[in-house]
Amino acid sequence: MTKPTDISGKFVRQGAYSAFVPAPLPPGLTWTPRLVGVLSEADRLIGRLAGEGGRLPNPHILMRPFVRREAVLSSKIEGTQATLGEFLAAEAGAVVERSPEDLREVGNYVVALEYGISRLDRLPLSVRLIRELHEKLMEGVRGQHATPGVFRKTQNWIGRPGSTLATATFIPPPPGEVEPCLSAWEKFVHESGLPPLVTIALAHYQFEAIHPFLDGNGRVGRLLITLFLIERKILPTPLLYLSAFFEASRRDYYGGLRAVSERGAWNDWLEYFLQGIARMSEDALSRATRIHDLLGEWRAKLAGQPTNTPLRVIDLLAANPFLTITGAARNLDLAFTTAQRAIDRLEQYGVVQRVSDAKRDRVYCAQALLDILEEPAQLIPASAQ
Repeated sequence: MTKPTDISGKFVRQGAYSAFVPAPLPPGLTWTPRLVGVLSEADRLIGRLAGEGGRLPNPHILMRPFVRREAVLSSKIEGTQATLGEFLAAEAGAVVERSPEDLREVGNYVVALEYGISRLDRLPLSVRLIRELHEKLMEGVRGQHATPGVFRKTQNWIGRPGSTLATATFIPPPPGEVEPCLSAWEKFVHESGLPPLVTIALAHYQFEAIHPFLDGNGRVGRLLITLFLIERKILPTPLLYLSAFFEASRRDYYGGLRAVSERGAWNDWLEYFLQGIARMSEDALSRATRIHDLLGEWRAKLAGQPTNTPLRVIDLLAANPFLTITGAARNLDLAFTTAQRAIDRLEQYGVVQRVSDAKRDRVYCAQALLDILEEPAQLIPASAQ
């Protein structure tokens, strides 16, 4: 393991500008009572999410809408405008007004995340996996000129739209330093003896500081958080995502990353990141529990029906609150008229409402379920509400 250092890295002169090269992790940390307390709370709440979330009858059913919520919010940080409702409606077969490019970017995030989770069975969190995730993420979307799956060969920078190297707010390592920095990053992730939540907090900062691709770095960096939690078996299913927290506190997020590079403010960054783990653990458990309870209410309403088809349609709604008759028939291997009768029954009971006027391929939505998924993240501790 690399000897801990108090500095975050060094600035190296590159002609007219200076690029930042992060020092190998881990840094020398100051374990203040506040940091220990924040870590303890984050550990407790993510443990509660893992335990109680895992005891829900079908926690894996919730994986699909939660993954899509994360995809929308992570893409939103990068400027994509698609909403969760629009993306879910489009997946169900509805026609939406949002640009195909925005929907494709969100869709690629879903593909990359689900690919990464399945890949962990055979490949650990690694530089190789990072390349594969980036290739999935950038396929066929704006920025594909940024060589999907290939680390940058030119200098990039971070700044306001229209900024240049001369006016950038942050300039990552020169191209020749990217792969050595990533090699050190991988070594740290595999060998770290620090608490796992501290390890991923440090690794997330480091990846963002390296910025190894010309585009898509932020999204890959957020994907890695979820994959780390799954790989280390901290969570049994991917219910926790930090993009909602980062999006809701965007200024603090970027300010925290910058403060580490500029003055080694490790404790401030760790406290911020761990608070995000705590808040989003509470948030995810609240959403998962309310969705479970809502599905239970609907099933109770429909108990005793002469057919179980409406109950099977409710299982489809758990994965996506939007549906069409054609889609339900296909997914459940039913005749069109059988699916239509089941959806009509759900509409009679107030479970779904028609949201399109089309005579064919009418779109229905379980609005109460969508409301739970779309509500803003709660950043205030449950104990303070």
